[in-house]
Amino acid sequence: MRLARTGATAALIAAALVLPAPAVLAADGDTTVTTAGDVRVDPGTASPGSTVTVSTTACGKETYGKGESEAGGKFHLLPGDRKGVLTGEFRLPEGVASGTDTVTLKCPPRKKLTTTYRISGRPNGAVEAGFGGTAGKEAESHLGLLLLGAAVVGGALRMRRRTAGAGGRA
Repeated sequence: MRLARTGATAALIAAALVLPAPAVLAADGDTTVTTAGDVRVDPGTASPGSTVTVSTTACGKETYGKGESEAGGKFHLLPGDRKGVLTGEFRLPEGVASGTDTVTLKCPPRKKLTTTYRISGRPNGAVEAGFGGTAGKEAESHLGLLLLGAAVVGGALRMRRRTAGAGGRA
């Protein structure tokens, strides 16, 4: 019975550490790519002032297309580095608000595609300033809190078992 409880406790602690990890790692947003159907937006979360690249295979054999971002304006789709891929890019203005941006692509003769991606109001990455900068330390602090929480729960369970075991022997 004791082995079963220890195994269950270990499983709970492992789940508490592993399940939130993707959310912590995804909080950075720098490497996210949004893909909707035949349209790819890179990065999937862009910051003001950054360049956004849009590519598609939906235009088939066409060698030209047009695109428009609500926040970044109009751009051209030209042949990319792979056959059948059209690529274009635009720059987000510095003062653009956080939220989502809609990108519309048009290919001859009458093909129209729409996708969205996120705009973050903060610059990509942390800003290092002052003593002991915290750039890139967000995931470490979250993991530290998870480990601390798991240790507290494990200690409480162990103390409860000791108390229950001592009462049964007397």
